[in-house]
Amino acid sequence: MTPAQTGSAAALPLSSAATDTPFRWLRSEIDRLFETFGRPGAAFRFGEFAPAPALDMTENDESYRITVELPGMKDDDVDVSVADRVLTVSGEKRHDEERHEGGTLLSERRYGAFTRSLRLPEDADPAQIDAHFKKGVLIVQVRKDENAAGRVRRIEVKKD
Repeated sequence: MTPAQTGSAAALPLSSAATDTPFRWLRSEIDRLFETFGRPGAAFRFGEFAPAPALDMTENDESYRITVELPGMKDDDVDVSVADRVLTVSGEKRHDEERHEGGTLLSERRYGAFTRSLRLPEDADPAQIDAHFKKGVLIVQVRKDENAAGRVRRIEVKKD
């Protein structure tokens, strides 16, 4: 049974590798488009869920700085984690139910969940990460580990 047949995009379990592809957002939009095809107002919903937010990554001698634009979001809606040298920023922008007299003629604001992951450089220290959120901008500072770059570990070859 496909997600479109059940009416739920979460009906089929997906491995974490499958959910982190660059085409995940596009696939969910296409699935939702087919689920809602022919319903009144369905055309206006396309694009409701925001794609991954824009980010910049810069470095200096001591650290890496990742800046993520999250306009309209609150710090409580954002989660930052690191696992296996992969930094993940995720969150959800919730739609405030507003009622206007008449109907909505145009709505271009985006709502929904997002996840953005990036592999940290080899000399980044995953144990020394700080994150700050102010005015819709998340800044993640990752300290460099001067001993990590170019670290070589010799592997003993055993003889049978």
